[in-house]
Amino acid sequence: MGIAIDRTDFSARDHANFARKLRQNLDALKSLLAQPGFGAGPSSIGAEVELFIIDARTRAAPLNLGILARTGDPRLSLELNRFNLEYNLTPVPAAGRPFSCIEAEISDALARVNEAAAPERARVIPIGILPTLRARDFGPHAMTPQLRYQALAAALARSRGERFAIRIGGPEPVRLVVEDVTLEGANTSLQIHYRVPPREFAHSFNAIQLVTPVVLASACNSPLLLGRRTWQETRVPLFKLAVDGRDRDSRALHLPPRVHFGTGWVREGAYELFAAAVHLHEPLLPICSRQNALSRLRAQRIPALEELRLHHGTLWPWNRPVYDPAHGGHLRIELRALPAGPSAADMMANAAFALGLARGLRDRIDDWLPGIPFAIAESNFYRAAEHGLDATLLWPDAHGTLARRNATDIARELLPVAARGLRLLGVHDAESAHYLGIMRTRLERRTNGATWQLAQLARLEARHGRSRALSLLVGHYARHALGNTPVAEWPDIE
Repeated sequence: MGIAIDRTDFSARDHANFARKLRQNLDALKSLLAQPGFGAGPSSIGAEVELFIIDARTRAAPLNLGILARTGDPRLSLELNRFNLEYNLTPVPAAGRPFSCIEAEISDALARVNEAAAPERARVIPIGILPTLRARDFGPHAMTPQLRYQALAAALARSRGERFAIRIGGPEPVRLVVEDVTLEGANTSLQIHYRVPPREFAHSFNAIQLVTPVVLASACNSPLLLGRRTWQETRVPLFKLAVDGRDRDSRALHLPPRVHFGTGWVREGAYELFAAAVHLHEPLLPICSRQNALSRLRAQRIPALEELRLHHGTLWPWNRPVYDPAHGGHLRIELRALPAGPSAADMMANAAFALGLARGLRDRIDDWLPGIPFAIAESNFYRAAEHGLDATLLWPDAHGTLARRNATDIARELLPVAARGLRLLGVHDAESAHYLGIMRTRLERRTNGATWQLAQLARLEARHGRSRALSLLVGHYARHALGNTPVAEWPDIE
């Protein structure tokens, strides 16, 4: 999050100084975005993949500190809970073979991190939610012992003023009341970073928001929480509830939570999203840097905007703007809705489909948005998370009229749009055909990570009971995922 976190308690003066610095950062950002040529440059793609650490019994293993130390890899980092790690992939140009490059790096990273985990009879896997998680895996003992996590957890608890209520429906609903935010660590994702020029930001961001429900429905991989069958992508409601720092009054006023789909279509550009983040959300970590953003801008130097980036790092919209001062300064869109896994090939198929669709629709997005109110897009997102490939979404039909349509049918229809978008990004045709082919097979067989897990659980539970079935499920999942076979080609567990 930029600034080092060195304490957990903050005074009224800290908050006042931080508010002043945030306003200064916003003024600097507005001036910076108005400068001709700022952030211009070719599109690029980066990614972060979050991982679960499991032991020989396929249970969550709180070993991230030791594994990190053994790898010595600066691209590997700790996460909130001790059984999670995150790997930061190398950004690559969008043109050429970006998805193959990232897929190869993910596969190599998994191999090297697993080598580091082997001495403790552990391994890492990419999966949205680990099916074998138990309630006892969460709580203060589960948190990675770093001050930044302790400060964030304490601030969210103070802001809420009461315990966190987790209520998630589905075939086997989950109801929990917890004291802290460690349930957030049940979620692991693939986060895609897409660099766009400021002048193209609004259209690109809106296009990504529009297609996110369709992509998510195709990519679900989190159907089990604490061994119970819930939503197809349970990460979506769980993350929202696990870090909801709003007090009762804020919830009653329907102010946006820190995890949300958005508040409306972007009208002009990235500035309005950063400004909304400042005005709608109380800062949790009011720690100031020494840099004066406006003075630095007047000196014709790129400001770090550390307070704005720190504040924005405590908000988790499913698609998020990112300001980065590196390389002369630029903007990115971070796609946060996709789950980790099942395989590296699957994750890159999801990324190719999402970015191809966004680029394919970008130039015509003004024609789409008048017929799709933002509330419809938001509803589509939650329907996709709950029902996955079987979701019914409101989407334009052949006549351009909103109609209730199956998410799988919509995704099939949009494959040529994604192919066109990837070509506009400069992605090689063979690369595009390969990854969209993985997606096409998945749609034809109606098999993604969530449907595969649920089908195997049903087969195994009949013979072994729920607990043993979950363990066998994770073991087979790990072998296929680390073998990097697309999930639609995974066999049934015998």
